[in-house]
Amino acid sequence: MPRILVLVCLFCCCLVARAAECIVPSKPGGGFDLTCKLARRALPGGDTMRLSYMPGGIGAVAFSSIVSQRRAEPDTLVAFSSGSLLNMALGKFGRGSHADVRWVAAVGADYGMIAVRTDSPYRNLRELLAALAKKPEAIAIGAGGTYGSQDWIKMELLAKQADVDPKSLRFVAFEGGGEAFTALLAGHVQAVSGDASEAALHAASGEIRVLAVLSDARLPGPLASVPTAHEQGYDITWPIIRGFYMGPSVSDADYARWVAAFDRAMAQPSFDALRAKAGLYPFAMTGPLLTDYIARTVRNYRHQASELGLLR
Repeated sequence: MPRILVLVCLFCCCLVARAAECIVPSKPGGGFDLTCKLARRALPGGDTMRLSYMPGGIGAVAFSSIVSQRRAEPDTLVAFSSGSLLNMALGKFGRGSHADVRWVAAVGADYGMIAVRTDSPYRNLRELLAALAKKPEAIAIGAGGTYGSQDWIKMELLAKQADVDPKSLRFVAFEGGGEAFTALLAGHVQAVSGDASEAALHAASGEIRVLAVLSDARLPGPLASVPTAHEQGYDITWPIIRGFYMGPSVSDADYARWVAAFDRAMAQPSFDALRAKAGLYPFAMTGPLLTDYIARTVRNYRHQASELGLLR
């Protein structure tokens, strides 16, 4: 019996690696890309995992593809973030619902942040918001997604606390964080509302200055010296979870295999270092627990969006 169990475990590990695909629902360089690359590094045989880029609607195009055309693919994962869940709550996934897919694993947490170029005149969050109050049209803010996305909402919440009319802000929409930072470095926008994991990739080069992280406490790692918005007098936090889902018609056995694979991978001592390398912070949840968490989160986002007047 022990020999049989060992063979079964080995078989499951091989299945994880067989022709596996991770769909990145954006162009290369953003948080979705980091999430799939983390899976490729952490899962058994993950070095054979193929990454496919499917930008559009902060996950909406990939979601539509999975639920309409690729419902039962047993080895296809799709990266998601809290931004995906917010857009779902806002109805930006069409008739799509969180109940239309199978939620596999959340592998880490991220946080919102506000950044400028290193040569920017704004040294902290208060200076940026003061400049926006004086002449909002002079500062283009790069944000992932269209109106109502999490990057827009983060900046609008900060603006309201600084007595700046959110409607006066000049946003430039991008498909994801990678594009927004590219635009920042090229001088096409003067600030970016995005995610800490994406900012950490650029902070090491010395080309950007992160003005604030939207977390309860300062973050470890490359952004350890960056103050929180709380420290600068603004009452806002914005946590973001990152993970994976599968098609709705994937068999129970294949779904359970992937859940078990992530459970095993995240239990390894080496996973903490891999997660940190991806710019993520501890958060691990899989299977039914994650599914319940997703349902609650989407309901909460819908309630918040209604209070902000974002739902029609």
